[in-house]
Amino acid sequence: MKRKLVIICTILTIISCKQSTTLTENEKASIIIDIRMTFDEYYSDIRKSGLSAELKYFDNTSDFFWVPPGYSNSISYDSVATIIKENAPSSRSVDNSIDTLRIIPLSKELAAYTGRLNSTMIDTSGKAITFALVESGILIKRPNGWKLLSGQTAVLNQK
Repeated sequence: MKRKLVIICTILTIISCKQSTTLTENEKASIIIDIRMTFDEYYSDIRKSGLSAELKYFDNTSDFFWVPPGYSNSISYDSVATIIKENAPSSRSVDNSIDTLRIIPLSKELAAYTGRLNSTMIDTSGKAITFALVESGILIKRPNGWKLLSGQTAVLNQK
């Protein structure tokens, strides 16, 4: 009987100490602002430094995965990094801009997003290619900021 009481008290203590996972409206608004700023910095860094700047915004853990345009399965961080490093030298510049962006905070450390963006790439010969893309994914809050944890990108059209 005494052992059951100890177990019940332990369970009640654990349950009562658990943090609430419900976010207030102010917390949601703050997360949305932080993530919008992250995307603004992300696209700014790509404009300044090229495609390789993307890597700074990816979660470099074994949990990361992405489905890039043209792929039917997800690939790891290392595979994405290899593709970016191989393709970065073929672009003189990349200019991404958000057309629409919806951010859904899931917790203080996780958020879902979906958006449409436009991308203009100028290759080393000066030829411009413009894409409309749709993207969705999950971001995770790390000590050094919000990182893309997983998602997918698809090309809607190319000009």
